[in-house]
Amino acid sequence: MYSVVVPVFNEEEVVVETYKRLTAVMQSMAEPYEIIFINDGSRDRSAEIIAGFCNSDKSIRLISFSRNFGHMAAISAGMEYASGDAIFIIDADLQDPPEIFPQMAQKWREGYHVVYGQRKKREGETLFKKASAKIFYRFIRRMTDVEMPVDTGEFRLIDKKVNEAVKKLPEKSRYIRGLVSWVGFKQTAIMYVRNERFAGQTKYPLRKMVAFAMDAVTAFSYKPLKAATTLGFLISIASFIYIAVILFQSTFTDTTVDGWASTMGVILFTQGITMMILGLMGEYIGRIYEELKNRPAYIVQETVGFGTGTNSTTPFA
Repeated sequence: MYSVVVPVFNEEEVVVETYKRLTAVMQSMAEPYEIIFINDGSRDRSAEIIAGFCNSDKSIRLISFSRNFGHMAAISAGMEYASGDAIFIIDADLQDPPEIFPQMAQKWREGYHVVYGQRKKREGETLFKKASAKIFYRFIRRMTDVEMPVDTGEFRLIDKKVNEAVKKLPEKSRYIRGLVSWVGFKQTAIMYVRNERFAGQTKYPLRKMVAFAMDAVTAFSYKPLKAATTLGFLISIASFIYIAVILFQSTFTDTTVDGWASTMGVILFTQGITMMILGLMGEYIGRIYEELKNRPAYIVQETVGFGTGTNSTTPFA
């Protein structure tokens, strides 16, 4: 049996087409399947439309959050509820084509536990978006301690064994592609062309991409803290050299240093570096604080289509 996990946030313009294409692909594979839509606190008619699918199609499931908890939480919920031997993860915006599911499934049958989509081309995006995405993925790969493939998102197939391993990990701030890489198993890629968004607006503007990158780095690497230590050490050496030069000039030469501008420049520079390092440490401390609170990653308001109709459920812990 296959499960398809589809996070949804304000996608009423595209969700009908998403349902049609996913259903067509899954029916063509001639195996039992379920499609799990996770309504991440949408403020439009997305949940209402999906509930209609559940009433007419017994293969459709709906999980509705009590509010917007974020993309990673939505995927986590879908993985928690999925019952398939292989689980596809795909966004609702149709930029990632479900039509390559059969190729992913073939790789899975060959013995791979994770089959991720790797983008060879991105259509319908600005040069800035393409360049920033390219920098983002290579920055994450350089900064994290886990080997993560570049130009990949959450679009992938994961085996049930991988899903069970990821569900056991205790993090509340979850970077799914990083966790899937961390648990290991046999992984491979399928190259594809990422399409233009079918309808609606992107849910990942630059601000969210920067925050996403920070989450990824702080979740999987201490390299920024090590870099901050190295930077502080180098600045200290430069400062001692500068002091030595000033002492030499004042003692053995008649050279006068007017001083105010250069002194203020050095103070402002070092203070800026200090604040940057403190901010970086704050990111890590804030992450520790969030984990120590031990709140659930999401709260489910209701579910539809899981065998007992609409009911309350236990949130992911």
